[in-house]
Amino acid sequence: MGAGLASMLLELDEQGVLAEVRAALERGDDPISLVEGLREGMSQVGQRFEDKEYFLSELIMSAEIFKEAIAEIEPHLAKGEGQPKGIIVVGTVKGDIHDIGKNIVATLLRCEGYDVHDLGVDVPPEAFTAKLKESGASLVALSGLLTLAFDSMKETVESIAEAGLRGKVKVIIGGGPVNDKVAEYSGADAFGTDAAQAVKLANGYLGG
Repeated sequence: MGAGLASMLLELDEQGVLAEVRAALERGDDPISLVEGLREGMSQVGQRFEDKEYFLSELIMSAEIFKEAIAEIEPHLAKGEGQPKGIIVVGTVKGDIHDIGKNIVATLLRCEGYDVHDLGVDVPPEAFTAKLKESGASLVALSGLLTLAFDSMKETVESIAEAGLRGKVKVIIGGGPVNDKVAEYSGADAFGTDAAQAVKLANGYLGG
């Protein structure tokens, strides 16, 4: 079922994707498996874009279809009962406007029962710091797909430290080009290669 969704998204079949998502939800299929199917489809779209088989217009269309499908799925995701497991701030750092990966991470963290504050894209360091202070979050997830995001990640970690919060807040980073060297350069505690790993890191740090 997930593979079918992935291939429909890859072919930019908007009506097919939405019809399959609605039918699967009516059947009582696991919403997380639908999110995974869509994530796989986006990954394949990204590969076609890298291979120059798809262009920016296809990338934008696939992202819109993904967004519509997630909007259908979100009400069916199991929210944690009672108190949230923890508070997490997420966002795409300043200079970068990619939000697909960040949106998947935020969705899966909410499924896990976390209270997630999504700041959106092109978020300056001081906005992350202000939200951390205001929310009392003990974890921040920084996303970026462009190499220029590395400096913004570093500046954000420095801003958190200057505000005296570094000892209380764990920083995880993610995005296509992110690796252990980027984590070391930016001063982050850890990096994740996909949304599922981000959830594992959150659970590890926040005791979920």
